[in-house]
Amino acid sequence: MGREISFIHAADLHLDSLFKGLANTPEHIFQEIRESTFRALDRLVQTAIDKKVDFVLIVGDLFDNEAQSLKSQIRLKKAFEALNRHNIYVYMSYGNHDFINGNIHPVTFPENVFIFPDEQVRHFIYEKDGEPLVAIYGFSYENRAVNNKKTTEYEIQRKDVSYHIATLHGSLKSNTAHDVYAPFQLTDLTEKDFNYWALGHIHKREILKENPPIIYPGNIQGRNRKETGEKGCYHVVLSESNVTMSFIPLQAIAFRPLMVDVSACTEAGQMETYIQTALDAIKQDTAQLLDLTLVSDNPKLKQWENDKYVEDIIELINETTAHQQNWTYIFRYAVQTHVSDMDMEQAKGDHFIGELSRHFDETSIQPFMKALYQQKSARKFVDLLTGDEEREVKSEAKSLLLNELLKE
Repeated sequence: MGREISFIHAADLHLDSLFKGLANTPEHIFQEIRESTFRALDRLVQTAIDKKVDFVLIVGDLFDNEAQSLKSQIRLKKAFEALNRHNIYVYMSYGNHDFINGNIHPVTFPENVFIFPDEQVRHFIYEKDGEPLVAIYGFSYENRAVNNKKTTEYEIQRKDVSYHIATLHGSLKSNTAHDVYAPFQLTDLTEKDFNYWALGHIHKREILKENPPIIYPGNIQGRNRKETGEKGCYHVVLSESNVTMSFIPLQAIAFRPLMVDVSACTEAGQMETYIQTALDAIKQDTAQLLDLTLVSDNPKLKQWENDKYVEDIIELINETTAHQQNWTYIFRYAVQTHVSDMDMEQAKGDHFIGELSRHFDETSIQPFMKALYQQKSARKFVDLLTGDEEREVKSEAKSLLLNELLKE
């Protein structure tokens, strides 16, 4: 009793992700993008080996979809074999993306891998030097969705082990930014006597509570412009008197938003210098995909965009930066021009513009998107807009229209 344990907590590997919207990047970059989830997996394995952990927890969504490619399953099997050579165990569950009944390429994993087999909450016992030391609890999704509250099924089963760790692929009942599966409230977890709650499903890293630790590690590799910054896993060292948690980045490619103010530009060509200066200031230790926003109080910026000058400048910059060792590539850009306070005050006196502005503020764009989402082919490639995205679209449309109306 009282022995220390060390483990890796990871989730949401999303191997074989499609990386929607990035197919137009240069071929060599797109190949790196497609390979990035596997490179992050390799880094996860190497981290576990370097840290000499006892086991690795992977809490759901190892694959991006239920029709898992044979290639991705074999790559995962080889990763587990590498861990097995170092006597590192793996405890894993399937989530809403890679649910069990959708698996068409079953591959037998090595003997160090323990998979929660169904939707019943079960437990495995981890033994060290012949001593039962840890009980690890969890379940897998059999189908695409688990809508019922699973936390009631988590109960301590073995009193003779030192540590009890719960794995749960699900989300807070109050979470409105994601599909809510296996919903729970924080009190559902804190009232249980578990030493650690290893969560999955939410791609943003978050410590919901420190005592007991209730942790979302996030995914190991960002897959779109909303999944920015460092992505990785937690290394956890647990003893009866203490717990330490260290986040370890694993991403092969980072998504990064970048805003550049080009208000001082009087000619379109000057934008290159401002953008390049912003790029030079970025601290970079990995390849980066940049979501660029150009802002200006000069309405000329919109005209430069319409004349394709902005596009030309970005292509010119990408030609230089895309072939560096730790490359950067601007994969998306937007422009924002701000109506001056003086022009806006003048506009308020115009009944039509005033009514138009209020209409923007009060009207949802969702009804106008309904026809698009009703198309089966479109739904495969177009996700529903989040609240932040809807506000962004409305703001950009409003700015464009008001600038056009007021530029004279």
